Amino acid sequence: MSIDVRPASVFEDVRAVIGPKSPGATVCWCLSHRIPSRLDKELRGPARGEYVAGLCRAEPAPGVLAYDGDVPVGWAAVAPRADTTYARSRTVPHLDDLPVWSLWCLRVRPGHRGQGISHALIAGAVEFARAQGAPVVEAYPVDNGGGAVDTTMAYAGIRKNFERARFVHAADTRSVLAGHPRVVMRLDLR
Repeated sequence: MSIDVRPASVFEDVRAVIGPKSPGATVCWCLSHRIPSRLDKELRGPARGEYVAGLCRAEPAPGVLAYDGDVPVGWAAVAPRADTTYARSRTVPHLDDLPVWSLWCLRVRPGHRGQGISHALIAGAVEFARAQGAPVVEAYPVDNGGGAVDTTMAYAGIRKNFERARFVHAADTRSVLAGHPRVVMRLDLR
């Protein structure tokens, strides 16, 4: 299998990976850390997909997609931290004033997991951020110590996968996800 990672500019491909099975369902669409809480609560059902479609038409794209041939099999959300709720987080520390990019969500479609796609997504998200001029990429994965992480809550990624991609532990957080503490991992691109 050869995985290709590209900017997430094709809405139908983004929908295939992070959209709901039912068009009217209100699911995350990877918006909960991208937009203010009030807007996140206001956008219901199809309006969430319409919002994401607008993001896909904008520059830069809202993240990257992994493809197996022409089939989208994974997603990573990556954007300037200043454009996310992490810029104002009380639980995830703000370490400095660099225009850091945040990588906060990884999703691999069922049937494609366990094939290294998350590693390709992390690498692709880093390259995407680098191409946009990011000096540093941050991620906020769980530090599960090798323990199991519920698939639904694994969207933040796990610390060892970011260490494998040369990210370093930069800080602890007060955030807990699926019973595991989250940490700030950073990769300096300068």
